[in-house]
Amino acid sequence: MRWAMVKAAIAGTVMVALAFLIPLGLMVQQTARDRAFTAAERQAAALGPALAITIDQQAVAKAMASTDAGTQDRLAVHLPGGITVGDARTDNDQPPGNGNQGTTPTVRAGTARVDGGYVLLQPVAVDGGGIAMVEVYVPDSDLSRGVGTAWLVLSGVALALVAVSVAVADRMGTRIIRSARRLATAARSLGAGNLTVRVPVEGREAAGAPEELREAAYAFNAMADRVVHLLAAERELAADLSHRLRTPLTVLRLNAAALGGGDAADATRHAVSQLEREVDQIIRTARRDPEDAPPVALGCDAVEVLRERVGFWSALAEDEGRPWRLTGDDAPMPVPVQRGDLAAAVDALLGNVFRHTAVGTPFAVDVAATGDAVTVLVGDGGPGFADPDTAIRRGAGHGGEGSTGLGLDIVRKLAEGTGGEVRLGRSAALDGAEISVRINVRTEVELPRQQRRRSGRLMTRKD
Repeated sequence: MRWAMVKAAIAGTVMVALAFLIPLGLMVQQTARDRAFTAAERQAAALGPALAITIDQQAVAKAMASTDAGTQDRLAVHLPGGITVGDARTDNDQPPGNGNQGTTPTVRAGTARVDGGYVLLQPVAVDGGGIAMVEVYVPDSDLSRGVGTAWLVLSGVALALVAVSVAVADRMGTRIIRSARRLATAARSLGAGNLTVRVPVEGREAAGAPEELREAAYAFNAMADRVVHLLAAERELAADLSHRLRTPLTVLRLNAAALGGGDAADATRHAVSQLEREVDQIIRTARRDPEDAPPVALGCDAVEVLRERVGFWSALAEDEGRPWRLTGDDAPMPVPVQRGDLAAAVDALLGNVFRHTAVGTPFAVDVAATGDAVTVLVGDGGPGFADPDTAIRRGAGHGGEGSTGLGLDIVRKLAEGTGGEVRLGRSAALDGAEISVRINVRTEVELPRQQRRRSGRLMTRKD
């Protein structure tokens, strides 16, 4: 913007300068030409009195020597009878007659172009009733005297005008750009998670800012305040909703305690305890000031998380008669995501299998590591995806009663938070749905730092 304003100022000033200075320069040039011919006419008129008295060559030569043009050998007189006094530059083979001989002079009054300049021809009445032609030589240097200096002065004025306009435009552009950059910096800081950033609209820092940018700053500050208010309301709502779950959780815990022994009873009690811990964690996180939140270690072993979550779901699979398998879990596979985020994503994938396939449908979980990524494949023998694009879109899936359409979106955000991706397809082994989750290990290369932090915060809030 700053350079654009400077270019606009240069273009406008140059056009205005040319519109005024070119005609002025041409007028100066014409004035110098007129001045030179006017001076030549005065030199010719100065010989009029002497020629009216006598046409003696010596007298005429003496009169010519008394003029400036005569001393510079720029003056000549064509006398009647073909006599020329001085250094003539025109053809005088047939000089002006005396009016009685009937001759036609070849040299006429006016100006004529000669080598190196012009000559002014001025007829003068002489003694005896004849006509003499006074010739005054005007060199080109006299016609352009002072013109070069005038053009230099005008050019200097034009350059000075351009410099002043550029300085003014740069000054104005600096103020506008400073305000725009301050607004852009605040927007980036807010996008990175700094909810306390505001744009100054009063005082020295905001001095010189255009009214439009001031209005944008007011709007930005109002938006930031609104974001803070909405986040606070969101935390309160999450805490309130989580607190409402305590009553049904208490009932579930009492019912689970009354189940007695057995693997199914133990798994149910374990699930209820874990659910209570998750609810308590949500309440504490929602009530805590985000600025006081302790840093969370980023990174976990994908194989360990998969073993734990598949083992948890295996109890329900055995009750429903679902064959299952876990392959590729021979060696640790570290990934740059939080353990709770990965566990929530795996639960979302396996929960979809149990929710959207019939009892007894098999499923399989495969994990593999490459040089820069860890890929998790979850396949089943169900009907598959009718519309994969809609299924992965946030809140757009139609999984029936009890489905929110957010499970695959959680998985997608986890993968994209590391620069990876989620693909939906068909399982070649089980002839059903298959979901491929690629988690990049080298996130510094795949994703900018600010985006990684932002993605981490989004996933933490969703969990």
